Amino acid sequence: LCLSIYLSMYQVTLTSRFKCIQNRRCAIIRPPRDGGIRYRGLTQEQIRSVQILPVDYEIEYICRGSRVIVGPKVRKCLPNGTWTDMNQLSRCCKCPFYPIKKLYIGALFPMSGGWPGGQACLPAAQMALDLVNNRTDILPDYELELIHYDSMCDPGEATKLLYDLLYTEPIKIVLMPGCSSVSTLVAEAARMWNLIVFSYGSSSPALSNRQRFPTFFRTHPSATLHNPTRVRLFQKWGWTKIATIQQTTEVFTSTLDDLEERVKEAGIEISVRQSFLTDPAVAVKNLKPVLGTQTFKTWFHLWQVFKEKLYGKKYVWFLIGWYADNWFKIKDPAINCTVENMTEAVEGHVTTEIVMLNPETVRGASNLTSQEFLAQLMSRLGGKNPEETGGFQEAPLAYDAVWALALALNKTVAPLRAKGWTLEDFNYNNKEITAEIYRALNTSSFEGVSGHVVFDAQGSRMAWTLIEQLQGGSYKKIGYYDSTKGNLSWYGNDKWIGLGPPADQTRVIEEFRYLSQKLFVSMSVFAGLGILLGIVCLSFNIYNSSIRYIQNSQPYLNNMTAVGCVLALAAVFPLGIDGLHVHRSQFPVVCQFRLWLLGLGFSLAYGSMFTKIWWVHTVFTKKDEKKEKRKHLEPWKLYATVAVLLAIDVLSLLIWQIVDPLHITVEKFTKEAPKEDLDVLIQPLLEHCSSEKMNTWLGVVYGYKGLLLLLGIFLAYETKSISTEKINDHRAVGMAIYNVAVLCMITAPVTMILSSQQDASFAFASLAIIFSVYITLVVLFVPKIRRLITRGEWQSEQQDTLKTGSSNNNDEEKSRQLERENRELQKIIQEKEERVTELRNQLAERQALRSRRRPSVQNQNQNHSVPSSQAEPPSYSPATDKQSLPASFSNSSNLYQGEGKLSRNNCHNSRLPLLYK
Repeated sequence: LCLSIYLSMYQVTLTSRFKCIQNRRCAIIRPPRDGGIRYRGLTQEQIRSVQILPVDYEIEYICRGSRVIVGPKVRKCLPNGTWTDMNQLSRCCKCPFYPIKKLYIGALFPMSGGWPGGQACLPAAQMALDLVNNRTDILPDYELELIHYDSMCDPGEATKLLYDLLYTEPIKIVLMPGCSSVSTLVAEAARMWNLIVFSYGSSSPALSNRQRFPTFFRTHPSATLHNPTRVRLFQKWGWTKIATIQQTTEVFTSTLDDLEERVKEAGIEISVRQSFLTDPAVAVKNLKPVLGTQTFKTWFHLWQVFKEKLYGKKYVWFLIGWYADNWFKIKDPAINCTVENMTEAVEGHVTTEIVMLNPETVRGASNLTSQEFLAQLMSRLGGKNPEETGGFQEAPLAYDAVWALALALNKTVAPLRAKGWTLEDFNYNNKEITAEIYRALNTSSFEGVSGHVVFDAQGSRMAWTLIEQLQGGSYKKIGYYDSTKGNLSWYGNDKWIGLGPPADQTRVIEEFRYLSQKLFVSMSVFAGLGILLGIVCLSFNIYNSSIRYIQNSQPYLNNMTAVGCVLALAAVFPLGIDGLHVHRSQFPVVCQFRLWLLGLGFSLAYGSMFTKIWWVHTVFTKKDEKKEKRKHLEPWKLYATVAVLLAIDVLSLLIWQIVDPLHITVEKFTKEAPKEDLDVLIQPLLEHCSSEKMNTWLGVVYGYKGLLLLLGIFLAYETKSISTEKINDHRAVGMAIYNVAVLCMITAPVTMILSSQQDASFAFASLAIIFSVYITLVVLFVPKIRRLITRGEWQSEQQDTLKTGSSNNNDEEKSRQLERENRELQKIIQEKEERVTELRNQLAERQALRSRRRPSVQNQNQNHSVPSSQAEPPSYSPATDKQSLPASFSNSSNLYQGEGKLSRNNCHNSRLPLLYK
């Protein structure tokens, strides 16, 4: 029978309930007579003076002597002003004596070696055991006892200790190894003894293999838990390529294998993967050729990084965050690297670290907050420096590991009792009890001092990841990542040496090369002035087309030349228009304008000059009998020649544009590094007007035009000494053809060679067009303008003829006067020859009539002929005249036999001298 003592708390609670609800606090509960209440953080004097307690405050019932608490042992102040579990009584019960059964845990704590984590983890585990054993609601009939050894984090030493744990009494229900290498050995062997292995400090991803380690659990998250955080950061910063370097140990190799799978799923490429055993020098050097990939994962001594200059604004190093915060400031005498060098090399690197201490003020299963746990742990450590105590960061994990194990064992009591088993019945051959413990651990979920404790299917702890960055020599928290929910909590306080996170590779910026605007404006001004000059020359030529001097220069051909020059100059503007001025879709239109303006301008300007020189050469280099036939100039033939040349160009351009139209093409050049120290390369691009068979079309056009230019040079040379009235400016035309031909034949190949240099190509082509046009206009039109201005447009043709000028102009005027007189004389001679023929016919008819008449009549006619001889001119001699007259007059002496007949035929003596000319 139990002597029950009801705790006297209800009266106080009932009388103050409304006040507590109003003040949202709980009234203090006085301890019972045979028991007591533990008020955390309050002294005896404070307990006597305090009447109300804040929300979330917890109290713990304790009993004197051998009495135990029956009912709720801990009560918590709720926001509504009441305590938890008020419907259940808490009492101190003096029960009959039952022996406490012990459950043994075999543990390996590395107190020394590579990772002396047992220095802080062992006190934390002992703290948890004390609290668990004092709890009557957790394993009330059992007491947990820890049997531990120092494994020195050495698998060889751990093997010997594991043998001692297994083959010496008492039987251990659970094994608790520390570091990964020891846990691998223990977990792989434990399944032969049906033992659950629960680790507090193992991070190796290899331990997540359920086939190899079927009974393994751990409160220390796997190192692969860093990888989801890293992948999330890669995606946040827009990286698609990374490079990795690692030490060839199992934990790092398996971690990197897992990372490789995760980044592949995320569409991220590992461009370079380097590893080393002890010396990282070669591996780091192998990273040098891939400086385009600036994001790395690495686990090795970073002094090689400083030597190879793999740090700064172009690089981000990701390190494991389990090192002490000042690890880079601890001088290693074996490495020839100063603290300043190491600090410079690691500045800005990012670490991912498992959250091992709950950042929130929450009381969990142990009824301790994380800060209270740390305070008690520091008390147990005796004031040691946490940074110098091995495993201080992992101590919360060891604490929660004991609690997780205790709660799981407590959960198995009822199921085992239902099957007729108890925990003390466990032995190394009992698989049923092991299976129950496994199920209980697999479904564990509680709040611990390290955070929420829950395990995945592989027995690994699911936890948050802390993201830190080294800023100014100290680590700053920049975010958290919850891998269970995929939630990234970002503070936004990350700092970079450059303008932001570096690119995952050398970023290539496409940059179009555009024509220099100063050059374009300069050439446009000259072209505009040339167009104005061409319009002036055209207007002058049209206005003065009635003047004989202008007429003799074939003004219509000169008009065509002026129009062609204006079109050619207009082509300068589209030649300088590029993607800076028009949209890419409109660029083909600009290409068409370039081609057509230049082609038609050349055909009109050069074709009209070529026609002139061709006609001069044709007329004055033929034989005399053919020359007489060609001296009469027919203008329509000249215009037809220009029309044929123009038609050939139009037809060829139409065929070109229909069969293979011009379109925009982009030429890529060698990548260039900018002057600034940026992690980018410039990819220069240049837009061109091109077609599929551009070289073929250019070959046809250049071949045809080149033949015309060569032929023009030849004809100009052949006619350089010829003077003609019909085309009085053919020498100026020849000079213009010389210049145009030379400039065109030089410009065409040079622009093809300089096509990749937009400024030089445009300058060369534009200057060639401008010089050709200026020379042509000046040579053809300026002398005419000067002549008309100096001599006056109002002068008559006769006055203009009598003006003295150059010898060539006087010869042309004399020749023109003689040819005019000669034409008049030829006309008169032709008229007289026709009249003489008519008179001969009449004379023959009359002689025939006389022969048939009477002799008397014939004598009478002869008598009438005597006076006619008397009427002849004084100096006239028949014989002389017969010799001096032309052949047409040799048999016409009868024409002058009588004055009467001459008078009758209207042939007067005064006109005879004109016939002799």
